[in-house]
Amino acid sequence: MAEIIYMPKLSDTMTEGVVAEWLKKVGDTVANGELIAEIETDKATMEFESFYDGVLLHIGVEKGKGAPVNSILAIIGEKGEDVKAILANATPGGDAPAAKPEASKEEAPKTEAPAPSPEPVAVKTETVAAPTPTVSSSNGSNDSRLMASPLAKKLAEEKGIDINQVAGTGENGRVVKRDVDHFVPYTPASRPAFSSAPAGTESYTEVPNTQMRKAIAKTLTASKFSAPHFYLKMEVDMDNAIQARNAINSEDGVKVSFNDMLIKAVAVALRRNPKVNADWMGESIRYNNHIHIGVAVAVEDGLVVPVVKFADSKGIAQLGAEIKDLASRARDKKIKPEEMQGGTFAVSNLGMFGIEDFTSIINPPNGCILSVGQIKATPVIKNGEIVPGNVMKLSLSCDHRVVDGAIGSEFLKTLKELLENPVRMLV
Repeated sequence: MAEIIYMPKLSDTMTEGVVAEWLKKVGDTVANGELIAEIETDKATMEFESFYDGVLLHIGVEKGKGAPVNSILAIIGEKGEDVKAILANATPGGDAPAAKPEASKEEAPKTEAPAPSPEPVAVKTETVAAPTPTVSSSNGSNDSRLMASPLAKKLAEEKGIDINQVAGTGENGRVVKRDVDHFVPYTPASRPAFSSAPAGTESYTEVPNTQMRKAIAKTLTASKFSAPHFYLKMEVDMDNAIQARNAINSEDGVKVSFNDMLIKAVAVALRRNPKVNADWMGESIRYNNHIHIGVAVAVEDGLVVPVVKFADSKGIAQLGAEIKDLASRARDKKIKPEEMQGGTFAVSNLGMFGIEDFTSIINPPNGCILSVGQIKATPVIKNGEIVPGNVMKLSLSCDHRVVDGAIGSEFLKTLKELLENPVRMLV
């Protein structure tokens, strides 16, 4: 009997998907769990597997085309079945199987919050179990990403495939032979060619908006014009932070960045200023007891915000390894949707681009986002004398519905103290 596969909802904000690539063609045999397509969502390009055994009878969305969630993506059945009859009897947006992203290994499942009620509601405490620290392998990746059968590892080695880039479809996400057999390395789309026009000639290059760019536009426009933003700015003396980083990196095998130190300092400052670690929920403000920090990463199509879970429970080196891994997979479009969800606070650092000072738009439902500029060598006054110094500017964007000026200022004051005296991060 033929089965209809509908466009899945692969992220919480996805309303439409674009087929980036078909890995099977009409007439091919398909097995349950076998990859059949790559689908571009508003956040990443995801590999999509079949739920059924059979023959691919029909492709409902051509490569490069988009379709709404729950529209007909494909039909799998027995060879010779009447596709026209199946399509004629199909229920639009019918019983589409919901996407089931694997549960985060670092965060216990949560119970969905009840719909907002106009009546007063009791305060609810939501408990999230802290993870057992993961053990990193020698190449900096977590062991959980190395779960693979011996045959899959051997096959990947023979084919020159990095086993860490292969999505596992076996039990508990284990990489098995079929995953390696059907693995397709991600190839970035070619950039549009921009050329200068001859003098006196008008011309332009028009590029269709990707799903990610559409999502960015929709989310940030809604945030900017619905959340009453205000901004708090502060300068930080980074001399001690520079010395601390040099001391840390003098150890063999250790390499941390200023951004890694910053994320650690932010996590500690949030723990000491919990009212900043909050979300606007419409009818209520959610004060999060856990600290999940979103770290903005620039990718080819725009901006994504991978989330470092339980950041306050991790050391600087561990944070650095995790951020590097998340950013790398985000740029390769291999990051999972659940790895970009659940942030309670966000950080955007443009210091590496030479930007001294800027403000960011809040990523809803968060109450704040921190903007970080470059560390700039500049004359400063110390003990009444002008001496060489290193200064970094911070800007905290706040949603005034969630965070008041005094609360945001206390957070920045704590963060400044931590960065100017890094040993306090360890206390």
